[in-house]
Amino acid sequence: MTHPQPSETKLAGPRPYDLLLLDFGGVCLLNPVELHHVAEAKLGLPPGTFTWLGPLDPPSDPLWRELTAGAELRERDYWRARAAEVGAAGGRSLSLEDYMRLIYWPPSDELIRPGCAEVVTAALGAGIGVSILTNDLRTFHGSEWEAGISVLAQVDRVFDCSDLGILKPDRRAFTWALSETGHDPYRVLFVDDQPLSVEGALAVGIDALWFDISQPAACWLDIAHRLGLEEASGEGR
Repeated sequence: MTHPQPSETKLAGPRPYDLLLLDFGGVCLLNPVELHHVAEAKLGLPPGTFTWLGPLDPPSDPLWRELTAGAELRERDYWRARAAEVGAAGGRSLSLEDYMRLIYWPPSDELIRPGCAEVVTAALGAGIGVSILTNDLRTFHGSEWEAGISVLAQVDRVFDCSDLGILKPDRRAFTWALSETGHDPYRVLFVDDQPLSVEGALAVGIDALWFDISQPAACWLDIAHRLGLEEASGEGR
């Protein structure tokens, strides 16, 4: 499957958005593949032990390609398999929760992708609502970790689909967020690093943008432009 670059994503056109709806992992939070060095260091493994790079380099990662191709594999299943692989390399057994704690604990704003907080702050300052729509925040990290991340306290709402039992790209996840926020879909911009979730949002009438984590600065710049946020985009300076 070939996916468009961020600047090529076809939206319906310029709109006065009322809500920026963000996926969390990958978009706001650094992806685990960007933290291989943390796992390697904590497990006493040499740098470069883990060569699969998921969305950073899909050709290096057949399992990731299977996930994004729309197979039955779920994102949590992908990470569960990777957790077992990482643990085996370090001579221990790692559950999905163990793996996430290994690389993301303690909670720190340094784990949040550069550009995220700036755009969130600028959007809120411009009167645009900002909420998170994520699949497995509490499943992966837990409420204690969540409380230690500033941007999660800054946004208006955090919708964790694992609480609902319906995960993106299921259309019901998006209609849930729309119902709870009271926004019409055509006034919402949704951003996700999973192309299938982008397609799910588009299917219910939400403008949606694919976030390419190999080009994060360009993606945040594009989001700022689409929202008309000159300060966050670096314009007007």
